[in-house]
This record gives sequence, structure tokens and C-alpha cells, in this order.
Amino acid sequence: MNTVKPPRSTAPGANFASRSVPRHLARGALGFGLIIGSIALVPAVGPVALLAAPLALIAFRGCPTCWMVGLAQTISRGRLERRCTDGVCTLTKTHPAQ
Repeated sequence: MNTVKPPRSTAPGANFASRSVPRHLARGALGFGLIIGSIALVPAVGPVALLAAPLALIAFRGCPTCWMVGLAQTISRGRLERRCTDGVCTLTKTHPAQ
């Protein structure tokens, strides 16, 4: 029987990063646009405009704070490495492969 193991994450916790910074920024623009649009359209359309706000949570993958954490993760991906030794964790720059 052949079993495939999922890739192991180097750091525990949620991963909110995107594949690229432009893609992540596009998700943020969509999310913030939906929130702003849903509030701005209430006088014109009525409370039904607020139905667009939950769609922003999908774009953010949670909340705006989750999006901000994901932006930091996306920017630092491959540049920072977390190392834990004897119960002490540090964040260091990764060295490029030679």
C-alpha cells in the first residue's frame, strides 16, 4: 500500500499567505472594496447592500487582520526562517542556496 504524506509545515499555526504578493493585494482590494461598497450603497439600495459584506470575509480568508497577517507571511516567504533550539525560537534570514 502506497501512502502519500502531506507536506510538513515548518511553523505551527495558520497559514494565510498567498502564492504571490500581487495576488494577495488583489484579494485585499476585493475585500476592502466589498466592505466599503456595501456600506456606501446602503442609502441607495437599502440594507440589502450589506449582503456583500460577508463576501469580503471570503476574500480576506477570515477578517482584515487575517489578511494583514497573510500579507506579512507572503512577503516574508522564503526570506525568513524560524529556528527553535532548547525551547527558544528565533527568526533568522535564510541563506540562498549556492
